[in-house]
Amino acid sequence: MAKNKKEYLFIDAYNIINSWAKLKELSRLSLDTARNELIEIMSEYQSFTGINVIIVFDAHLVKGSNTKEEDVYGLSVVYTKEHETADRYIERKLDQMGRNKIVRVATSDWTEQQVVLGRGGTRISARELEIEVNRVKISIKKQKEKEVKYKKDSLGERLNKEILEKFEKIRRKS
Repeated sequence: MAKNKKEYLFIDAYNIINSWAKLKELSRLSLDTARNELIEIMSEYQSFTGINVIIVFDAHLVKGSNTKEEDVYGLSVVYTKEHETADRYIERKLDQMGRNKIVRVATSDWTEQQVVLGRGGTRISARELEIEVNRVKISIKKQKEKEVKYKKDSLGERLNKEILEKFEKIRRKS
């Protein structure tokens, strides 16, 4: 990533939900649960990577709906207005952002990928995003393990209780 450019990742939400086996299975039970799971996964991803994630849900078939943007766990979550698809919303945002920012769009829709490339963004397929998210999860796990190991390597962890009590008495006298 260039030093002065922010990086953004737009997620075509239902495309991802219908592409990832875990989310697809969840959506069969409850679409709301699948949406929430995607938001939680991407929140963790954003937190670790520093990439600004915008999750876009189609609401174009919802009568009378207006564009709704929410901050959920630090993510931007968008529900499109009536007659506006997630693809159209993302395309409009790409046009507004220009080429000053690094923008990726996660979708497996081939036509949308071509439009994104033509507007200066880059594309990432649902499968590639899933692989990237899993790599981030592994990195988070390794970082947590290092933190736990570091805490166990502290002086207090290596000294017996008797010596710690003596140090505490000395500290209180000071």
